[in-house]
Amino acid sequence: MFRTYSELMSFDTFEERLNYLLLDGKVADETFGGYRQLNQMFYRSNEWNDVRLFCIERDAKRIALLGNGVYPCDLACEDHPITDKSVPLIVHHMNPIKIEDIINRNPDILNPELLITTIKETHDIISYGGKIYKSDFVIRRPNDTIPWKQ
Repeated sequence: MFRTYSELMSFDTFEERLNYLLLDGKVADETFGGYRQLNQMFYRSNEWNDVRLFCIERDAKRIALLGNGVYPCDLACEDHPITDKSVPLIVHHMNPIKIEDIINRNPDILNPELLITTIKETHDIISYGGKIYKSDFVIRRPNDTIPWKQ
């Protein structure tokens, strides 16, 4: 299945977008392996940094509930703003890239239509499978662990 940003945006919820991107733990075997240096050269290039910044800005949303700030959003979902500045942003290739893609300068590896902003937790779920933790969060309230004070 070939995944695109346009198609991803047709899904309304974070869970739908995540399911669309899931690789079911089948990351391409050729995803660099012993070619770590090639990987690092690509991800440190000016071309990658430019497209990465473009995608982060594209996936940022104005969030009224957080004081009208503009925040990058996980999978470009407004209800998943990435407000913690210490959380590293990942611009994820929606279709796994291979060594040949970098060596042959495949234009798809720098195409924003094939990239999405996310965080490591979500990226790992997409790539390797796992549990969706975000939906497990419970909003804490004063005295919520002391029933007789509610």
